[in-house]
This record gives sequence, structure tokens and C-alpha cells, in this order.
Amino acid sequence: MNKPEAQAPANGGVNLSRRGFLKGSGAAAGAFVFGFSVPFSPSTLAQSDSPEVNAWVVVQPDETVLIRIARQEMGQGSLTGLAQLVAEDLECDWDKVDFELVKPGQNRERDNVWGSQFTAGSTAIRGSHEYLRQGGAAARMMLTEAAARQWQVPASECTVSEGVITHEPSGRTTTFGAVAQAANDIEPPKTESIRLKDPKDWRIAGKDKARLDTLDKLDGSLVYGADFSMPGMLVAVPKACPVHGGKLKSFDAEKVKNMPGVKQVVRVDDETVAVVADTFWRAQKALKALPIEWDEGESAKVSSESIAKKLREGLTADTSFIGNQAGDAKDALAKAERVIEADYSYPYQNHAQMETLAATVRWRKNGCEMWGPTQVPGTALEALAEAAELPQDVCEIHTMRIGGSFGRRAATDYIRQATLIAKQIPDTPIKLMWTREEDMLQGRFHPVTQCRLRASLDDEGNVQALHMRISGQSIMAYAMPQAMSDKGDPVVYQGLDPEGDMALGYSVPNLLVDHAMYNPHIRPGFWRGVNLNQNALYLESFIDELAHAAGQDPLAFRRKLMANHPKHLAVLEAAAEGIGWNTKPPEGIHRGIAQVKGFGSYVAAAAEVSVTDGKVKMHRIVAATDPGHVINPQQVEAQVAGSFVYGLSPLLYSEATVKDGRIEQENFNTYKVMTLQDMPKVEVITMPSGGFWGGVGEPTIAVAAPAVLNAIFAATGKRIRDIPLKNTDLTVS
Repeated sequence: MNKPEAQAPANGGVNLSRRGFLKGSGAAAGAFVFGFSVPFSPSTLAQSDSPEVNAWVVVQPDETVLIRIARQEMGQGSLTGLAQLVAEDLECDWDKVDFELVKPGQNRERDNVWGSQFTAGSTAIRGSHEYLRQGGAAARMMLTEAAARQWQVPASECTVSEGVITHEPSGRTTTFGAVAQAANDIEPPKTESIRLKDPKDWRIAGKDKARLDTLDKLDGSLVYGADFSMPGMLVAVPKACPVHGGKLKSFDAEKVKNMPGVKQVVRVDDETVAVVADTFWRAQKALKALPIEWDEGESAKVSSESIAKKLREGLTADTSFIGNQAGDAKDALAKAERVIEADYSYPYQNHAQMETLAATVRWRKNGCEMWGPTQVPGTALEALAEAAELPQDVCEIHTMRIGGSFGRRAATDYIRQATLIAKQIPDTPIKLMWTREEDMLQGRFHPVTQCRLRASLDDEGNVQALHMRISGQSIMAYAMPQAMSDKGDPVVYQGLDPEGDMALGYSVPNLLVDHAMYNPHIRPGFWRGVNLNQNALYLESFIDELAHAAGQDPLAFRRKLMANHPKHLAVLEAAAEGIGWNTKPPEGIHRGIAQVKGFGSYVAAAAEVSVTDGKVKMHRIVAATDPGHVINPQQVEAQVAGSFVYGLSPLLYSEATVKDGRIEQENFNTYKVMTLQDMPKVEVITMPSGGFWGGVGEPTIAVAAPAVLNAIFAATGKRIRDIPLKNTDLTVS
């Protein structure tokens, strides 16, 4: 009988059709396989010969439950959270859970049965929770039906707990492993018949569970992309023109070809050369000795100062894209008797992830494979095939866990480079390894912007109009021009949208949020938290300015603007209560507060700081977050605390500056990031209200800096509008 093709729903979910579950038939020898063949983690390689049956769970005779993970793990802990969701409705024994990673080629071959493998924008859990839970529930139903048939009883008389199936009337029991073989013959349930557990009944999801991906990190056995090795492998170290968009004019391979270990010097593309050698160090040494001539072009004249000048022009430009509008802000401001105005700026930021870019590619005439980390396996597979000039169905990416990424590996430039080099040395595994300097110079930087905010206050200190003009770079215009809309770059307005996952949390009668686009040659990219970071800093600092101009308490002032935004207000109140806002702080301690909605979650922070002899000490930050649901509370706390490092580093130290067209900071000696001694005590309040699914890894980044800046103002009377603080004198005269 013909069966309909499985298709992924438009929302990224997975269609649990018969074909989607059963494509690729055959019963595992004593194993129940709820999913398709995928790459196995080192601990489960022995199971890789198991025949395919259907989609997310593999149950082995020894009761081990292998849960297949399609999203990418880069240290954020989503791998464990995803497994918890499957395990919850599967009703398995969590202590017997292991995991496998999914390859994009296999997902493509199976009609995208695993849905999106894209892992960015805090989407790993909120973008796949429903179909993961359905996958676990369907597997439980099939295993239960297999046991019921063996006992010749109705499945409705059976219950499941921790991998044990019980026939309630007779008391008979069996285990998942004992019925795994028989479960392969069971017809998968229709999607509409699957009932998911109420979150109030969760015993695995919603609970603190140890991460599944920790042990091999602790004992050093985990192999990252930069560590990967295979027989016959050579190492390629590239260097591209340090001025983005510049060209490679020439290089003299003769000068280094006889150096120890050097195998080849290759032109990668119009702007990149690479040395291929038997080890990284030998390739790097030869690359340093290689005479290279660049054509840097007109962009070599660009500097941070010239970029800033263009951005200032955008603050008053006549043309702009409009992101959010209500009433007539310009007219109201023109007629207002009292207008408050302030200009802010936010510099370029480097991802500066610990694992520099690396990928191993082996090109053959009949196929191409890559071993390495990526946040976007599907897009990476397309890039691999395009560079290899081969069909996608003969290409594959063996995804690996990531040693930090923060958005950098959402780009595929390094995969393209590795493939272009490997194509010139066929049948040989080529591991591309970027040096730290190359990684810092050739980044995809957090975009540079400035912002002018103008607001009018009436006689009672109420905001009557607000115009927020953002001037600066667009990520989407560079990375995804097809996503541009009548608003220009929709990502520019994160945290300022009229509704949705990035909705503004204030009601103003006359509002205008617009963007004057200016795109310097420095390549922008998605940097953890993206534009929510600077938008929250701009707006929450300015709201604080308005409160002080109105002579009102910053918390009380915000309350008036948030009457129609109860969830925004709830987290703000929680952070304020946690910090003790209405109590007198210790001597010399001052407080600041901020809130925003980002990536579907409501977040707020309240900070306590002191300023002594011009030096800031951050003592404590209380963070409140409402992501709708919390899958692993301790992991949420870790994510929030970790996100503050990313939010506070730019505030204190981090900036990427431009001189002679190139990024100046080439390593951590010049691009400083937070250290443990800088870190304040962080207290996390999780308050999931249910009914929606928000992100965790990025939203709270945005409230860290403005909360601290507002506290610094309270301490010094100085309003800091340009970061990092290392460039500002905070001495109180």
C-alpha cells in the first residue's frame, strides 16, 4: 500500500506519519529502535549495526535507552534538556539514558524527520519541545502495546514507570528491553492519539538532572573538532587578507616549500592562502615565513573613527526603516515643552570562543565528508556540497560537540575553506585549523551601532512620546539579504517590536523606533544575544534617565509604563524584591535595575555596585526569568550566570576596534574579557508561568549591562552612554 511522504510542518515540527516513523525497515536484533540510523557517540559505537525501524529512541536489551539529539551542543546544556523531554513522556529510567547525535545528511535522506537542526537564537528546546515529547510518548505506547500483546491483555490496563511495564490487574511486569524486539512490529500511533503529560506531573523534565555530556569532558576523552585526528591526515592553516573584502595578490611558495613537514601551499580563494603540513605547528611556522602580498583596497582607509562619524550622520538622516510605531512621535516631540535627549553607542564585539574554527574534510570524486562542529548542520551540508561541487546526497557532515560558539559557527566560511583545500589534495583528510589571530581577525562581529533617544515628559512626569533612532550595521543585509523586509533588517529591533518574542515592554502614546542603515566593510554576524543586547542597554539606561528627570524612583517610573505588560512587570518586581529595592543598601552600595523581553522570555536584573577611586566593583546581581517552562532548573541557573559574563565583558573591557581597515585586537592580550575576580555574585529567580516556551541562553545577557550602568549612575551621578567602561573616568570629583 502506498503511504504519504512525511513532511516537516512549517513551524519546524516533525510529522509523525507512518512513513516518517518506519522509512527504512527491519527489526533490531533484540533492540527497539525508535528512529533512524544516526552517528553514535563513542560510548555507543558498538550499536551502530542495529537495523532501522522508526524515530527518536533506541532501547537495547540491557535497558540502555539511547536518545537521538538533532540540535547542537556547544556547552549550553541543551543536549541534556532535549533528552529530558523525550525521556519524560517515554517514562524510562533516567539513569540508563545515553545519547546519539544526528547527521544532517541522514536527516535529509529521511525527509527531514528530525526537523530543524539549527541551533541558535535560543531555539534548541523551544523550537522542538512538542515533537520531542511526542516521540517519547509514541515510543512508550508502542513498547506498552508489545507487552500487552505478549500478555494478551488490553494495553489500557498497563502502566509504565522508569522503563518497567506493569499489567495492573495481574501485577505482571516486564521491561523495555524485554519487549524491544516485539515493539518493532507495532504500528506507530497517529499523532492525534498521542497524549502528552501535564507539566505538573513531570518527574524527569522540570527537575535538576546531571548533564549527559560532562563525564568525557572531565576525563579528557571528548574529542573536539580541533582535536580530531585520523590516519593520513594533514593540517592546513589559512590566512586571509586582514582587511575584510581585500584580495590575495601573490605569495611565494618557493620560500617555504622545503621547510620541515610542509606538503603544499595552496590558494584557497580570492583572499586566502593556506599552508598544508603534517602538523599544525609546522604549517603555522611556514605560514608566518610565507611572503604574501595583499590588495587591501579602499577599505584599508577605514577606522573606528570614520565608522563612528558615519553612524552619527545616521542619527539625523532623513530616511530610515521603521520597526515600531504608534501615534505620531515626531509631531508630539516637536510640540513638547520638555524633551530629554541622549546618544548611546555599542562597539564591535568578537565571539572569542575558546575552540578556534576547525574542520576536517576528505574530498573524493564520488563523495565528500566533514568531521567538525557547526551550529547549522543543514546549511553546512549545503556549503560543503557546493564547495565540493558534488551532489548533497554524496556528502555528509559528522557533527561534533562544540567548544564554545556563541553564534560564530552559524557561519560556514571555515567549512567552505576546508573543502576548497581538500579538493586540491584528493583522497586525503585535511584538517583546517585557524590560529587564534586568524579567528580574531576574520570574525563575524557583533554589529556596531549608535542610538539617539528623544522623549517628552508632561507636567506629571509621564512619557508622552519616544523616538528611538538606531544607526548602524545590519546583520541580515550581509548574512541573509533574502530576509530583509519593509522594516529593513527585522533583527535590528529585537526587544523593541510591537509584539512577539522580542516585544517592547512599555506603552507610550506616541512611539517611533527606526533604523538608519550603514554597513561598513567589517563582516557582522550573530553574536550571542544579538541586537537585544545593545537595544536593552540603550532603552533601559534612557528609561532610567527619564525617571531621574521626572524626579521619580526608577522602579515606580517603570511600573507606570508597564501597566499593560504584566509578565514584563512580574519579572521586574521579582528582581527588585530579590535585591531589596525598597530597603536601604549597605554603605557605599548603589542599585540599578533593567528589564526586557527577548527570545520569547521575560527577564529582569537588579544590580548592586560600588565605585571607589574610579573603580567599579559589582557585588551582586539578582536575575529573574520567566521562560514559560523550565526543563532543568540547575541548568537554567548556570545559563543565566554564564550569560552575565557575556553581557558584562563588553560593559567592562571588550571592544573590537578598526585601524587601517583591519581589526586591531588579535588575541586575548588586547581583547580583554571578564575573569573570575570581576564576577559578581549572581542570584537567579526562575518563575515559569507556563503557556509558552521561551529561550534561556541569551535573553538575560541583555539586562546585565544596563542594570549595572544604572547602578553606576546612582553611585557617581555620571551617566555612561558609551562602553566599555575601561575608556571612562569614573572618578567622582
